[in-house]
Formats: sequence, structure tokens, C-alpha cells
Amino acid sequence: MIVHPPPLPPAVIVHGLADARTALAVGMPVTLLSAPGAAAFAGCLWWREMVTAARAACPATGATDILDCADAPGLAMAALRGGVCRLVLSTAVPAWGPVRRLAEAQGGFVLADAPPALDLGAVDGAFRLRAWLNAADSHPGNR
Repeated sequence: MIVHPPPLPPAVIVHGLADARTALAVGMPVTLLSAPGAAAFAGCLWWREMVTAARAACPATGATDILDCADAPGLAMAALRGGVCRLVLSTAVPAWGPVRRLAEAQGGFVLADAPPALDLGAVDGAFRLRAWLNAADSHPGNR
């Protein structure tokens, strides 16, 4: 049985602290989403510390953070051990169920697919940010 996470604010793919601060500086609820597979090339501890620093810079802005582990359940388990409990993990991996249960026991969730997101690494990403966040009612899962 797949348990669905609570409705999420619009997602924004962030590639580092500057992107995360940009997303939070708008002052609107946002989901900070890592790049696809970021757990493999950046690591869960980098993600945790980057999100912590961004939140410290904009403490009044509500934010959910999700680390993309692609198809690597070992990295998802490492993330859970490191305190990162909102993940994307492919359901094709046999360990998806146990990872999901552990994430939920920590108050988090595991998504089979990343939510639709604005990529702040795109040329016009920062320019489009406010409109993307304002369009929250049009995002799937936000009703």
C-alpha cells in the first residue's frame, strides 16, 4: 500500500545554497527538491546542511525538502540515518517498501516520482519563480 504524502507546496529544483535561498527569499511556501539523483553525486549530508543553512537565512518561509535518491536504496537508507526523511526513490527497487516504512516512522515519506518542479538551474528559472509559486492551485496534489 502506497501512503501519499500531505499536499506539498510547489516544488523548485535547487542545485545549491544560492538556489535554495532564492526560492525561500520569495517568502511563499515552497518544496525544495534536489536535482534528479542528487543523493549519488552530492550526498545526503550536503543536502541536509544546505537546507539547514537556507532555512536559517529565511526562517519565516515555510519549506519542505525532498532529496532524490533515484534508484539507489542504499543512499536512501543513508539519508534516513542522516536525518533526511523526505525522499524520491524508484519503486523498481526491491527495498522501496522498507525504505518507505522507515521514512514514515521518522515522520517523512518516499515518493515514487519527483513532483512537477521549476528548475532554478534553467536560464529563466529565477525569473519564473514567483509566477510558479503563485500558481500553486494549478499544481497537481496541492488541492
